[in-house]
Amino acid sequence: MRNDNQTPDLFGDNAFPQGFRYTSDFLSREEEQSLLQPIRLLPFREFEFHGFTGKRRIVSLGWRYDFCGARLTKAEDMPDFLSQLCARAEGFAAVVPGSLQQVLITEYSEGAAIGWHRDRSVFGDVVGTPLLSPCTFWLSWKAGQRWERRNLIAEPRSIYLLRGPARTEWKHSIPGVEPLRYSITFRNVRERAA
Repeated sequence: MRNDNQTPDLFGDNAFPQGFRYTSDFLSREEEQSLLQPIRLLPFREFEFHGFTGKRRIVSLGWRYDFCGARLTKAEDMPDFLSQLCARAEGFAAVVPGSLQQVLITEYSEGAAIGWHRDRSVFGDVVGTPLLSPCTFWLSWKAGQRWERRNLIAEPRSIYLLRGPARTEWKHSIPGVEPLRYSITFRNVRERAA
């Protein structure tokens, strides 16, 4: 795995919110393929949000957020095949080893999107790695009466970090994807439940 902790200057100085970092080519193609094999065997389920079913499918490991019950519950432990990637994600985010205790793996089929949101407050830092195909990653923040927006193409095998204002003040979304795409999103947990 490549560890290039440089954030490219995609849109000029201070274009992205404080706390946002991005690095391309974080994984090699071979590493991506070695992750995809066991990911495809995971017990994905349709994403449910307050009685609605999304087009994407998910698997939560370590901890799971129940949107219907608005609570965090213990989930199956993170499998060994993700341990090296998790350790690398912790290095990228400069957090204590073992602190990224939750992972959400999302399968985006053709046309699947995710609307404007902030991750739930029970989670802290968000560290994501897209696999197979690129996506447009949108960021948005209301500044008075107008919206500020930023976007980048998150390439497969890249990594990004949302922390601080990028995590708590800005919202993010991904428009519908064309080819199949997976996302591995690690988070640290602020509040725990049984």
